[in-house]
Amino acid sequence: MTAQGSSPGASAKTHFDAVIIGAGFSGMYMLHSLRDKLDLNVTVFEAGDGVGGTWYWNRYPGARCDSDSYIYCYTFDKNLLQEWNWSERYPEQDEILRYLEHCAERFDLKPDIQFGKRVVEVIFDDNSELWTVRTDKGDSVTTRFVITAVGALSTANMPPFKGLGSFKGKCYHTSQWPHDGVDFTAKRVGVIGTGATAVQAIPEIAQQAKHLTVFQRTPAFCVPARNGRVDPEVTRARKADYDGIRQRIKGSFFGFELNFLPKGVLDTTPEEREQEFDRMWDAGGFAFWLANYQDMFFSKEANDIIADYLKRKIRSIVNDPVAAEKLTPKTYPYGTKRQPLDTNYFETFNKKNVLLVDAATDGSIEEITPNGVRAGGKEYSARYHRHRHRLRRVDRPAEGTWHQGPRRQDAGAGMGGWPADLSWRGHSGLSEPVHDHRPAKPLGAVEYAGVN
Repeated sequence: MTAQGSSPGASAKTHFDAVIIGAGFSGMYMLHSLRDKLDLNVTVFEAGDGVGGTWYWNRYPGARCDSDSYIYCYTFDKNLLQEWNWSERYPEQDEILRYLEHCAERFDLKPDIQFGKRVVEVIFDDNSELWTVRTDKGDSVTTRFVITAVGALSTANMPPFKGLGSFKGKCYHTSQWPHDGVDFTAKRVGVIGTGATAVQAIPEIAQQAKHLTVFQRTPAFCVPARNGRVDPEVTRARKADYDGIRQRIKGSFFGFELNFLPKGVLDTTPEEREQEFDRMWDAGGFAFWLANYQDMFFSKEANDIIADYLKRKIRSIVNDPVAAEKLTPKTYPYGTKRQPLDTNYFETFNKKNVLLVDAATDGSIEEITPNGVRAGGKEYSARYHRHRHRLRRVDRPAEGTWHQGPRRQDAGAGMGGWPADLSWRGHSGLSEPVHDHRPAKPLGAVEYAGVN
Protein backbone atom coordinates (compact mmCIF):
# COMPACT_ATOMS: atom_id res chain seq x y z
CA MET A 1 0.00 0.00 0.00
CA THR A 2 1.68 3.18 -1.22
CA ALA A 3 -0.64 5.71 0.40
CA GLN A 4 -3.51 5.73 2.86
CA GLY A 5 -6.48 3.98 1.28
CA SER A 6 -4.67 3.03 -1.93
CA SER A 7 -4.64 -0.61 -2.92
CA PRO A 8 -1.45 -2.33 -4.19
CA GLY A 9 -3.24 -3.04 -7.47
CA ALA A 10 -4.12 0.59 -8.06
CA SER A 11 -0.51 1.75 -7.78
CA ALA A 12 1.03 -1.23 -9.65
CA LYS A 13 -0.92 -0.74 -12.88
CA THR A 14 0.51 1.49 -15.58
CA HIS A 15 -2.47 1.82 -17.93
CA PHE A 16 -6.06 2.81 -17.23
CA ASP A 17 -9.18 3.50 -19.24
CA ALA A 18 -9.51 6.78 -17.34
CA VAL A 19 -7.47 8.79 -14.85
CA ILE A 20 -9.27 11.22 -12.55
CA ILE A 21 -7.41 14.06 -10.86
CA GLY A 22 -8.93 14.96 -7.50
CA ALA A 23 -11.02 13.09 -4.91
CA GLY A 24 -13.57 15.69 -3.92
CA PHE A 25 -17.29 15.63 -4.69
CA SER A 26 -16.73 15.47 -8.46
CA GLY A 27 -13.82 13.05 -8.56
CA MET A 28 -15.51 10.58 -6.24
CA TYR A 29 -18.69 10.62 -8.29
CA MET A 30 -16.79 10.10 -11.54
CA LEU A 31 -14.90 7.15 -10.06
CA HIS A 32 -18.17 5.56 -8.97
CA SER A 33 -19.82 6.21 -12.33
CA LEU A 34 -17.01 5.08 -14.63
CA ARG A 35 -16.02 2.08 -12.56
CA ASP A 36 -19.40 0.83 -11.34
CA LYS A 37 -21.71 1.91 -14.18
CA LEU A 38 -19.44 1.54 -17.21
CA ASP A 39 -17.12 -1.15 -15.80
CA LEU A 40 -13.99 0.80 -16.72
CA ASN A 41 -10.51 0.47 -15.27
CA VAL A 42 -10.06 3.76 -13.39
CA THR A 43 -7.69 5.34 -10.90
CA VAL A 44 -7.78 8.63 -9.02
CA PHE A 45 -4.73 10.70 -8.07
CA GLU A 46 -5.33 12.87 -5.01
CA ALA A 47 -2.74 15.24 -3.52
CA GLY A 48 -4.23 15.03 -0.03
CA ASP A 49 -4.15 12.11 2.38
CA GLY A 50 -7.91 11.67 2.31
CA VAL A 51 -11.04 12.30 0.29
CA GLY A 52 -12.95 15.56 0.44
CA GLY A 53 -11.30 17.97 -1.97
CA THR A 54 -11.97 21.50 -0.77
CA TRP A 55 -13.43 20.11 2.46
CA TYR A 56 -10.21 18.22 3.15
CA TRP A 57 -8.00 21.29 2.72
CA ASN A 58 -10.14 24.15 4.04
CA ARG A 59 -10.41 23.89 7.83
CA TYR A 60 -10.23 27.54 8.86
CA PRO A 61 -12.40 28.77 11.77
CA GLY A 62 -16.04 29.02 10.73
CA ALA A 63 -15.63 27.00 7.52
CA ARG A 64 -19.00 25.72 6.42
CA CYS A 65 -21.14 25.28 3.35
CA ASP A 66 -23.37 28.17 2.30
CA SER A 67 -25.75 26.02 0.25
CA ASP A 68 -28.62 24.30 2.05
CA SER A 69 -27.43 20.91 3.22
CA TYR A 70 -30.32 18.96 1.72
CA ILE A 71 -29.19 20.20 -1.71
CA TYR A 72 -25.43 20.13 -1.14
CA CYS A 73 -25.16 16.36 -1.49
CA TYR A 74 -25.15 13.50 -3.97
CA THR A 75 -28.51 12.68 -5.55
CA PHE A 76 -27.58 9.65 -7.66
CA ASP A 77 -28.46 7.10 -4.98
CA LYS A 78 -31.88 7.25 -3.28
CA ASN A 79 -30.79 4.99 -0.44
CA LEU A 80 -27.93 7.36 0.37
CA LEU A 81 -30.38 10.26 0.44
CA GLN A 82 -32.56 8.39 2.91
CA GLU A 83 -29.83 7.19 5.25
CA TRP A 84 -27.85 10.41 5.76
CA ASN A 85 -29.15 13.12 8.11
CA TRP A 86 -27.65 16.60 8.11
CA SER A 87 -27.57 18.30 11.50
CA GLU A 88 -27.61 21.95 10.33
CA ARG A 89 -28.98 24.08 7.53
CA TYR A 90 -25.38 24.92 6.58
CA PRO A 91 -23.12 22.12 7.82
CA GLU A 92 -19.62 22.78 9.08
CA GLN A 93 -16.52 21.54 7.28
CA ASP A 94 -16.05 18.53 9.54
CA GLU A 95 -19.62 17.29 8.96
CA ILE A 96 -19.27 17.59 5.18
CA LEU A 97 -15.97 15.72 5.36
CA ARG A 98 -17.63 12.97 7.42
CA TYR A 99 -20.33 12.73 4.75
CA LEU A 100 -17.75 12.30 1.98
CA GLU A 101 -15.85 9.74 4.05
CA HIS A 102 -19.13 7.87 4.50
CA CYS A 103 -19.72 7.92 0.73
CA ALA A 104 -16.18 6.71 0.03
CA GLU A 105 -16.70 3.75 2.37
CA ARG A 106 -20.25 3.03 1.24
CA PHE A 107 -19.28 2.79 -2.44
CA ASP A 108 -15.85 1.24 -1.76
CA LEU A 109 -14.00 4.04 -3.55
CA LYS A 110 -10.71 4.16 -1.63
CA PRO A 111 -9.08 1.08 -3.20
CA ASP A 112 -8.98 2.97 -6.49
CA ILE A 113 -7.75 6.28 -5.09
CA GLN A 114 -4.02 6.95 -4.79
CA PHE A 115 -3.64 9.46 -1.97
CA GLY A 116 -0.69 11.73 -1.36
CA LYS A 117 0.12 12.02 -5.07
CA ARG A 118 -0.01 15.33 -6.89
CA VAL A 119 -0.24 15.26 -10.68
CA VAL A 120 2.61 17.35 -12.11
CA GLU A 121 2.46 16.56 -15.82
CA VAL A 122 -0.13 15.45 -18.36
CA ILE A 123 1.04 14.89 -21.96
CA PHE A 124 -0.94 13.68 -24.97
CA ASP A 125 0.73 11.52 -27.63
CA ASP A 126 -0.78 11.99 -31.10
CA ASN A 127 0.52 8.66 -32.37
CA SER A 128 -0.80 6.40 -29.62
CA GLU A 129 -3.76 8.70 -28.84
CA LEU A 130 -3.04 8.23 -25.15
CA TRP A 131 -2.30 10.53 -22.27
CA THR A 132 0.71 10.06 -20.01
CA VAL A 133 0.05 11.22 -16.46
CA ARG A 134 2.94 11.74 -14.02
CA THR A 135 2.88 12.50 -10.30
CA ASP A 136 5.31 14.04 -7.85
CA LYS A 137 5.92 10.56 -6.39
CA GLY A 138 7.32 9.19 -9.65
CA ASP A 139 4.19 7.48 -11.00
CA SER A 140 3.84 7.40 -14.79
CA VAL A 141 0.66 5.91 -16.25
CA THR A 142 -1.09 6.02 -19.60
CA THR A 143 -4.80 6.48 -20.20
CA ARG A 144 -7.29 7.27 -22.90
CA PHE A 145 -9.24 9.75 -20.80
CA VAL A 146 -8.06 12.37 -18.30
CA ILE A 147 -10.79 13.87 -16.14
CA THR A 148 -9.79 16.90 -14.10
CA ALA A 149 -11.86 17.25 -10.94
CA VAL A 150 -9.67 19.77 -9.16
CA GLY A 151 -12.27 22.49 -8.73
CA ALA A 152 -12.77 25.78 -10.52
CA LEU A 153 -10.25 27.53 -8.24
CA SER A 154 -7.78 25.49 -6.23
CA THR A 155 -4.37 27.21 -6.06
CA ALA A 156 -3.70 29.57 -3.16
CA ASN A 157 -2.93 33.14 -4.17
CA MET A 158 -0.58 34.56 -1.57
CA PRO A 159 -0.53 38.33 -2.16
CA PRO A 160 3.02 39.51 -3.00
CA PHE A 161 3.29 41.95 -0.11
CA LYS A 162 6.64 43.58 0.43
CA GLY A 163 8.41 42.12 3.46
CA LEU A 164 6.17 39.06 3.79
CA GLY A 165 9.13 36.86 4.71
CA SER A 166 10.24 39.22 7.47
CA PHE A 167 7.23 38.64 9.72
CA LYS A 168 8.36 37.12 13.03
CA GLY A 169 4.98 35.69 13.95
CA LYS A 170 2.98 32.91 12.32
CA CYS A 171 1.25 33.32 8.96
CA TYR A 172 -1.63 31.18 7.68
CA HIS A 173 -3.65 30.94 4.48
CA THR A 174 -7.23 29.74 4.84
CA SER A 175 -6.90 27.19 2.03
CA GLN A 176 -3.86 25.64 3.74
CA TRP A 177 -5.07 25.65 7.32
CA PRO A 178 -3.32 23.35 9.84
CA HIS A 179 -5.38 20.22 10.36
CA ASP A 180 -4.88 20.38 14.11
CA GLY A 181 -6.27 23.93 14.24
CA VAL A 182 -4.83 27.18 15.59
CA ASP A 183 -5.36 28.61 19.08
CA PHE A 184 -5.68 32.41 18.98
CA THR A 185 -6.36 32.81 22.70
CA ALA A 186 -4.70 35.97 24.08
CA LYS A 187 -3.05 36.67 20.70
CA ARG A 188 -2.95 39.73 18.47
CA VAL A 189 -4.21 38.69 15.04
CA GLY A 190 -4.39 40.37 11.65
CA VAL A 191 -6.79 39.20 8.95
CA ILE A 192 -6.16 40.40 5.40
CA GLY A 193 -9.27 40.34 3.21
CA THR A 194 -13.03 40.52 3.69
CA GLY A 195 -14.40 38.10 1.10
CA ALA A 196 -16.79 35.21 1.69
CA THR A 197 -14.22 33.14 3.58
CA ALA A 198 -13.19 36.01 5.81
CA VAL A 199 -16.86 36.72 6.57
CA GLN A 200 -17.05 33.21 8.06
CA ALA A 201 -13.70 33.31 9.87
CA ILE A 202 -13.58 36.82 11.34
CA PRO A 203 -16.41 36.36 13.91
CA GLU A 204 -14.86 33.09 15.10
CA ILE A 205 -11.34 34.50 15.43
CA ALA A 206 -12.64 37.61 17.22
CA GLN A 207 -14.10 35.42 19.95
CA GLN A 208 -10.65 34.03 20.77
CA ALA A 209 -8.13 36.73 19.96
CA LYS A 210 -6.96 39.36 22.42
CA HIS A 211 -7.09 41.84 19.55
CA LEU A 212 -8.09 41.47 15.90
CA THR A 213 -7.21 43.88 13.11
CA VAL A 214 -9.12 43.38 9.85
CA PHE A 215 -7.57 44.80 6.68
CA GLN A 216 -10.27 45.48 4.10
CA ARG A 217 -9.83 46.37 0.44
CA THR A 218 -13.44 45.96 -0.76
CA PRO A 219 -16.44 45.83 1.61
CA ALA A 220 -19.00 43.10 1.03
CA PHE A 221 -22.79 43.10 0.75
CA CYS A 222 -23.53 40.41 3.36
CA VAL A 223 -26.88 38.89 4.22
CA PRO A 224 -27.62 36.68 7.24
CA ALA A 225 -27.19 32.93 6.87
CA ARG A 226 -29.82 32.17 9.52
CA ASN A 227 -28.13 28.86 10.20
CA GLY A 228 -29.62 26.44 12.70
CA ARG A 229 -30.40 22.84 13.53
CA VAL A 230 -32.57 21.01 11.01
CA ASP A 231 -35.98 20.05 12.40
CA PRO A 232 -36.44 16.24 12.13
CA GLU A 233 -39.92 16.81 10.69
CA VAL A 234 -38.44 18.98 7.94
CA THR A 235 -35.88 16.29 7.20
CA ARG A 236 -38.59 13.63 6.91
CA ALA A 237 -40.63 15.81 4.56
CA ARG A 238 -37.63 16.41 2.32
CA LYS A 239 -36.73 12.74 2.20
CA ALA A 240 -40.26 12.00 1.03
CA ASP A 241 -40.01 14.65 -1.70
CA TYR A 242 -36.50 14.26 -3.12
CA ASP A 243 -37.85 13.52 -6.60
CA GLY A 244 -39.79 16.77 -6.51
CA ILE A 245 -36.80 18.66 -5.12
CA ARG A 246 -34.59 17.42 -7.95
CA GLN A 247 -37.06 18.56 -10.57
CA ARG A 248 -37.41 22.00 -8.99
CA ILE A 249 -33.69 22.66 -8.69
CA LYS A 250 -33.11 21.54 -12.28
CA GLY A 251 -35.40 24.32 -13.44
CA SER A 252 -33.96 26.99 -11.16
CA PHE A 253 -31.36 29.61 -12.00
CA PHE A 254 -28.63 28.44 -9.61
CA GLY A 255 -29.64 24.94 -8.54
CA PHE A 256 -31.58 25.97 -5.44
CA GLU A 257 -35.28 26.00 -4.64
CA LEU A 258 -35.23 29.73 -5.33
CA ASN A 259 -36.85 31.71 -8.13
CA PHE A 260 -36.87 35.41 -8.88
CA LEU A 261 -39.98 37.43 -8.13
CA PRO A 262 -42.32 37.72 -11.14
CA LYS A 263 -42.18 41.51 -11.39
CA GLY A 264 -39.55 44.21 -11.10
CA VAL A 265 -38.83 46.33 -8.05
CA LEU A 266 -39.64 49.42 -10.12
CA ASP A 267 -43.19 48.11 -10.46
CA THR A 268 -43.75 48.07 -6.69
CA THR A 269 -44.61 50.64 -4.05
CA PRO A 270 -42.00 51.48 -1.39
CA GLU A 271 -44.13 49.71 1.22
CA GLU A 272 -44.54 46.57 -0.89
CA ARG A 273 -40.85 46.13 -1.66
CA GLU A 274 -39.79 46.91 1.91
CA GLN A 275 -42.03 44.07 3.06
CA GLU A 276 -40.46 41.71 0.51
CA PHE A 277 -36.94 42.77 1.50
CA ASP A 278 -37.72 42.14 5.17
CA ARG A 279 -39.11 38.70 4.34
CA MET A 280 -35.99 37.69 2.40
CA TRP A 281 -33.64 39.17 5.01
CA ASP A 282 -35.39 37.21 7.77
CA ALA A 283 -35.35 33.99 5.71
CA GLY A 284 -31.58 34.18 5.33
CA GLY A 285 -29.46 32.39 2.79
CA PHE A 286 -29.29 33.24 -0.89
CA ALA A 287 -32.94 34.31 -1.15
CA PHE A 288 -32.04 38.01 -1.10
CA TRP A 289 -29.70 37.43 -4.05
CA LEU A 290 -31.47 34.74 -6.09
CA ALA A 291 -35.16 35.17 -5.22
CA ASN A 292 -35.33 38.94 -5.36
CA TYR A 293 -36.58 41.33 -8.05
CA GLN A 294 -34.56 40.36 -11.09
CA ASP A 295 -34.53 43.81 -12.66
CA MET A 296 -31.71 44.60 -10.23
CA PHE A 297 -29.41 42.93 -12.77
CA PHE A 298 -30.58 45.13 -15.65
CA SER A 299 -31.46 48.51 -14.16
CA LYS A 300 -29.19 50.74 -12.09
CA GLU A 301 -32.22 52.40 -10.55
CA ALA A 302 -33.60 49.02 -9.46
CA ASN A 303 -30.22 47.90 -8.16
CA ASP A 304 -29.78 51.10 -6.18
CA ILE A 305 -33.11 50.51 -4.41
CA ILE A 306 -32.12 47.00 -3.35
CA ALA A 307 -28.57 48.00 -2.41
CA ASP A 308 -29.91 50.87 -0.32
CA TYR A 309 -31.86 48.41 1.84
CA LEU A 310 -28.66 46.45 2.59
CA LYS A 311 -26.72 49.63 3.30
CA ARG A 312 -29.38 50.69 5.79
CA LYS A 313 -29.07 47.29 7.47
CA ILE A 314 -25.30 47.67 7.83
CA ARG A 315 -25.67 51.13 9.37
CA SER A 316 -28.31 49.85 11.80
CA ILE A 317 -26.12 46.96 12.98
CA VAL A 318 -22.70 48.63 13.30
CA ASN A 319 -22.69 51.08 16.21
CA ASP A 320 -19.76 53.24 15.10
CA PRO A 321 -20.88 55.41 12.15
CA VAL A 322 -17.31 55.64 10.82
CA ALA A 323 -16.87 51.85 10.84
CA ALA A 324 -20.33 51.42 9.32
CA GLU A 325 -19.40 53.65 6.38
CA LYS A 326 -16.18 51.70 5.85
CA LEU A 327 -18.19 48.46 5.75
CA THR A 328 -20.75 49.84 3.30
CA PRO A 329 -20.04 48.97 -0.37
CA LYS A 330 -20.06 51.99 -2.69
CA THR A 331 -18.00 51.00 -5.73
CA TYR A 332 -20.02 48.19 -7.35
CA PRO A 333 -23.67 47.18 -7.84
CA TYR A 334 -25.26 44.64 -5.54
CA GLY A 335 -25.34 41.08 -6.87
CA THR A 336 -22.32 41.43 -9.15
CA LYS A 337 -19.91 39.90 -6.64
CA ARG A 338 -20.04 36.68 -4.66
CA GLN A 339 -22.83 36.88 -2.05
CA PRO A 340 -21.36 36.14 1.41
CA LEU A 341 -23.65 34.70 4.06
CA ASP A 342 -22.78 35.88 7.54
CA THR A 343 -23.35 34.95 11.12
CA ASN A 344 -22.65 38.00 13.30
CA TYR A 345 -20.13 39.43 10.84
CA PHE A 346 -21.20 43.08 11.09
CA GLU A 347 -21.88 42.65 14.83
CA THR A 348 -18.24 41.63 15.27
CA PHE A 349 -17.11 45.18 14.50
CA ASN A 350 -18.96 46.35 17.62
CA LYS A 351 -16.48 44.42 19.77
CA LYS A 352 -13.85 46.48 21.59
CA ASN A 353 -11.08 44.09 20.54
CA VAL A 354 -11.74 44.46 16.79
CA LEU A 355 -10.27 47.20 14.58
CA LEU A 356 -11.13 47.74 10.91
CA VAL A 357 -8.46 49.16 8.58
CA ASP A 358 -9.98 50.18 5.26
CA ALA A 359 -7.79 50.64 2.19
CA ALA A 360 -9.94 53.46 0.80
CA THR A 361 -9.99 55.60 3.94
CA ASP A 362 -7.05 54.43 6.07
CA GLY A 363 -4.59 53.53 3.33
CA SER A 364 -3.61 50.35 1.51
CA ILE A 365 -1.18 47.77 2.86
CA GLU A 366 2.36 48.95 2.10
CA GLU A 367 4.39 46.13 3.57
CA ILE A 368 4.52 43.33 6.10
CA THR A 369 6.90 44.21 8.93
CA PRO A 370 8.59 41.90 11.46
CA ASN A 371 5.90 42.82 13.99
CA GLY A 372 2.80 43.38 11.90
CA VAL A 373 1.41 45.28 8.92
CA ARG A 374 2.13 48.81 7.69
CA ALA A 375 -0.82 50.49 5.98
CA GLY A 376 -1.30 54.16 5.20
CA GLY A 377 1.97 55.00 6.94
CA LYS A 378 0.90 53.38 10.22
CA GLU A 379 2.08 50.06 11.65
CA TYR A 380 -0.45 47.64 13.13
CA SER A 381 1.10 45.00 15.37
CA ALA A 382 0.16 41.33 15.18
CA ARG A 383 1.55 37.93 16.16
CA TYR A 384 -0.58 36.02 13.66
CA HIS A 385 -1.53 36.84 10.09
CA ARG A 386 -4.35 35.09 8.34
CA HIS A 387 -4.84 35.53 4.63
CA ARG A 388 -8.38 35.00 3.47
CA HIS A 389 -9.21 32.22 1.05
CA ARG A 390 -8.14 33.92 -2.16
CA LEU A 391 -7.50 31.50 -4.97
CA ARG A 392 -6.23 31.78 -8.50
CA ARG A 393 -6.38 29.62 -11.56
CA VAL A 394 -3.26 27.60 -12.29
CA ASP A 395 -1.40 28.81 -15.37
CA ARG A 396 -1.56 26.09 -17.99
CA PRO A 397 -0.53 25.98 -21.68
CA ALA A 398 -4.08 26.34 -22.98
CA GLU A 399 -4.22 30.04 -23.72
CA GLY A 400 -3.85 29.37 -27.43
CA THR A 401 -6.95 27.20 -27.31
CA TRP A 402 -8.95 29.49 -25.03
CA HIS A 403 -8.02 32.88 -26.48
CA GLN A 404 -11.36 33.16 -28.29
CA GLY A 405 -13.29 31.71 -25.37
CA PRO A 406 -14.66 28.22 -24.74
CA ARG A 407 -16.78 26.67 -27.47
CA ARG A 408 -19.54 25.79 -25.02
CA GLN A 409 -20.39 27.14 -21.61
CA ASP A 410 -21.18 23.77 -20.07
CA ALA A 411 -20.43 22.93 -16.48
CA GLY A 412 -18.81 19.70 -17.60
CA ALA A 413 -17.02 20.02 -20.91
CA GLY A 414 -14.22 19.00 -23.20
CA MET A 415 -11.94 21.51 -24.86
CA GLY A 416 -11.11 21.75 -28.53
CA GLY A 417 -7.53 20.70 -29.22
CA TRP A 418 -7.25 18.64 -26.04
CA PRO A 419 -8.43 15.13 -27.00
CA ALA A 420 -10.24 13.25 -24.25
CA ASP A 421 -9.53 15.89 -21.63
CA LEU A 422 -12.74 16.34 -19.66
CA SER A 423 -13.05 19.12 -17.13
CA TRP A 424 -15.73 18.53 -14.52
CA ARG A 425 -17.08 22.05 -14.14
CA GLY A 426 -15.86 23.22 -17.47
CA HIS A 427 -13.44 26.00 -18.17
CA SER A 428 -15.81 28.80 -17.24
CA GLY A 429 -16.33 27.68 -13.64
CA LEU A 430 -20.09 28.16 -13.72
CA SER A 431 -22.13 27.88 -10.55
CA GLU A 432 -24.96 25.81 -11.96
CA PRO A 433 -26.72 22.78 -10.50
CA VAL A 434 -23.66 20.70 -11.34
CA HIS A 435 -24.31 18.44 -8.37
CA ASP A 436 -27.35 17.00 -10.08
CA HIS A 437 -27.59 16.80 -13.86
CA ARG A 438 -24.36 18.22 -15.28
CA PRO A 439 -22.31 15.08 -14.43
CA ALA A 440 -23.86 13.46 -17.49
CA LYS A 441 -21.59 15.60 -19.68
CA PRO A 442 -18.20 13.94 -19.03
CA LEU A 443 -19.78 10.59 -18.24
CA GLY A 444 -21.69 10.57 -21.51
CA ALA A 445 -18.57 11.52 -23.46
CA VAL A 446 -16.62 8.57 -22.06
CA GLU A 447 -19.52 6.18 -22.63
CA TYR A 448 -19.95 7.37 -26.24
CA ALA A 449 -16.24 7.04 -26.99
CA GLY A 450 -16.19 3.53 -25.62
CA VAL A 451 -18.56 2.28 -28.30
CA ASN A 452 -17.39 4.38 -31.25
